[in-house]
Amino acid sequence: MKTHPNLEHILFLDIETVPEVNSYAVLNPKAQELFAAKTAYAREKEHISAEAFYPRAGIWAEFGKIICISDGYLTSTGKKRQFRVRSFSGDEKKLLLDFRKLLDTYFSKSHHRLYAHNGKEFDFPFIARRMLKYQLELPEVLQLMGKKPWEVPHIDTLEIW
Repeated sequence: MKTHPNLEHILFLDIETVPEVNSYAVLNPKAQELFAAKTAYAREKEHISAEAFYPRAGIWAEFGKIICISDGYLTSTGKKRQFRVRSFSGDEKKLLLDFRKLLDTYFSKSHHRLYAHNGKEFDFPFIARRMLKYQLELPEVLQLMGKKPWEVPHIDTLEIW
């Protein structure tokens, strides 16, 4: 019989991303070359240049950045339950540090779970890659190396729906 997690042990989250710089022209020649190579398969279908494709760069952590992480969680105060929502925005490094502090402080136990839509394929790896860019230590909940699928504390609503 499948057990359901305590709702107060879940952090629901979503990230919003954009290209790291305003335009393809701002990228140095090596970055332009890497972007062109990374996106060749997708651009081939539409027969467009890397420069014309650049507005979509926000979906790759190597060429995008996080502008907002929003989360929500349930908490009980007496007999009442509240759903608390917050957003981290502004300077990417600072928002990543603040988000890591939230995870380390309130969602770092083995019974905690992160929920996101397409989180396993997008949100969680994107957050981890951007933290690595700034040489920030990954929170335990994002350290997945060597873990079996059933040991990963993430629930992806895309898989459920």
